[in-house]
Amino acid sequence: MARVWAVVVAAGSGVRFGGPKQFAVLAGTRVVDRSLAVAREACDGVVLVLSDPDAWDGTGADIVVAGGTTRAESVRAGLDAVPADAEVIAVHDAARPLAGPELYAAVVAAVRAGADGAVPGIPVADTLKRVEAHGDEQVIVGTVDRSSIFAAQTPQAFRADVLRAAHASGDDATDDAALVEARGGKVVIVPGDPSNLKLTGSRDLAVAAALLEIEAGS
Repeated sequence: MARVWAVVVAAGSGVRFGGPKQFAVLAGTRVVDRSLAVAREACDGVVLVLSDPDAWDGTGADIVVAGGTTRAESVRAGLDAVPADAEVIAVHDAARPLAGPELYAAVVAAVRAGADGAVPGIPVADTLKRVEAHGDEQVIVGTVDRSSIFAAQTPQAFRADVLRAAHASGDDATDDAALVEARGGKVVIVPGDPSNLKLTGSRDLAVAAALLEIEAGS
């Protein structure tokens, strides 16, 4: 069985959140600790990427490294720490603390089945409009066909050699799949989880807590 390692990225400053959201407490547990626990359950090893690894006071990671000034740089720092014998690498944003082990299993299974990468995705439900700036106004110039549009989540999984080659370009992107796609890699979508929200603003923490309460009561 292919060895699977996770890179959990938690090096952001959380400007929109009002502070480092990865250390916010969600239902009695820090966000980063929740993300690490699931990565530990789903993978053979875990690399945690922080802005200041010397200040790390938790458990759940095999290796802790310093991140960069961008997300892509932080992922590259994590990749450098993943052992060479890892065959599949999953990359997860710590700011998605509700991702479950089943999402890891789904993306890893897709890679083992032959894809270069796999991304959990949710079909977009809202009507999407294309706009252009005309002076001080944003004018609608078209409606986007949403039938082929998905909102991407993490964890995303990749063949280790493909992900390393994609990051060797030094390019920046909002997710790792974009770098693999740019090199012609085959990246597939697997069903995502609507509850797997990304903490962006402080209100999202309350939403995440409510989702945990619903799950506990179901």
